[in-house]
Amino acid sequence: MIFSKNLFKNKPFLVFVAASILSILYVIYILFSPNISLKYEEDAFLYIPDNSSFEDVITHLKQNAYVVNYSSLKQTAKLLNYKKIRSGKYALDYKMSNFELIRKLRSGQQTPVKLTFNNIRTKEQLAAKLSKQLMADSSSIINLLNDTALLSANNFNPNTSVALFIPNTYEIFWDTDANELMKRMLKEYKAFWTKERIALADSIPLSTIEVTTLASIVEEETNSKAERPKVAGLYINRLKQAMPLQADPTLKFAIGNFAVKRLGLQEILYISPYNTYRNKGLPPGPIRIASPAGIDAVLHYTKHNYVYMCAKETFNGEHNFAPTYAEHQANARLYQQALNNRKIFK
Repeated sequence: MIFSKNLFKNKPFLVFVAASILSILYVIYILFSPNISLKYEEDAFLYIPDNSSFEDVITHLKQNAYVVNYSSLKQTAKLLNYKKIRSGKYALDYKMSNFELIRKLRSGQQTPVKLTFNNIRTKEQLAAKLSKQLMADSSSIINLLNDTALLSANNFNPNTSVALFIPNTYEIFWDTDANELMKRMLKEYKAFWTKERIALADSIPLSTIEVTTLASIVEEETNSKAERPKVAGLYINRLKQAMPLQADPTLKFAIGNFAVKRLGLQEILYISPYNTYRNKGLPPGPIRIASPAGIDAVLHYTKHNYVYMCAKETFNGEHNFAPTYAEHQANARLYQQALNNRKIFK
C-alpha cells in the first residue's frame, strides 16, 4: 500500500502516463480510423502521374473529395515515412484507413488497367484510345509508331507498326510508358503468331504482316463474319493471278474518307501507294487494326474461283461474287441501280 500511495502522490508521473496513453490512442486513431469517404461498393481510384510530390497526391485526392480528414492523412504519411511517390493507379476502398492507403501507395500496390482497343482505323485513333486508358500521352505513342530505328529492329516500319496491336483485353499498369507499351505489344504479337498460324500464312504464301494487312482490308470490305473467308479467298486469287486488288477500302483509306459510298474516276486515279486500283499487290500496311477473327479468316480462307465481287443491291453488307467480268458487270449494274434509286451519288 505504501508503493501505491507514493505512486498517486507522484502527479508529474501520472500526467506523463496519461499523456502517453492519450498519444498512443491518438496515433492509433489517425492510423486506423476510416478516412476514405465512399459509397458501399463504389469503385474509386487515385491516379498518380510520374514525378508527383506528396502535395500532388493530396491535390488529386481533393479533386474528388475522397478523404475526410487531410490533416490526419498527412500525419500518417509522416509517421510511415512516405517520401518516395510511386506513380500508378490505386484502388480506394470503402472505409479505408490512412494506414491502409499510405501503405498501399508506399509499396506501389497498383490496380491493373484492363486495356482494350478495337474498331480502330488510324494511328491517331489508336494513340488517342490508348492514352485515355494509360498515363502515356498520345504524342509519345505516335512517335514510337513512327520510330523507324526502333521498328526496323523488330521487322516493322511506320506503315506496318499498327500490325503489332492485336485487339484483346490486356492487364497492364496505368503508368506504363510508350516504350514499355510497345514491348508488351511485341510480346503479345509473338504469342499470337503461333507456329500453326505462321505455317498457315506460309502456305498462302504471305508473311504475318501481309496476312494482317489483308485481314484489315477484308474487315473493311464486309460486315459479315461468315463472308470474310470468302472475301479473303477472292483477294488471294487476285494476288496469285497478279491482278490489282481494286479494293475500295484501300482507296477510301488513301483519300482519308471511309464514309464515301460511290468512288468515281477522280478517286480511282488518286496517287497513293494505298490505291490498289493503280498499284498491284497489297498496300504498304494495314488500313485498320485487324482483329484476331479477321486474321484467322484470312488464314482459313475459302478456296474458290471468284475474282470479282460487288456489294449486294440489298445493302445488307454482303456481296455478290463472280468468276468472270461479264457476270460481275451484271452484279454491278444491280448495285448501281440500287444506289440511284436511293439517290446516293457519292
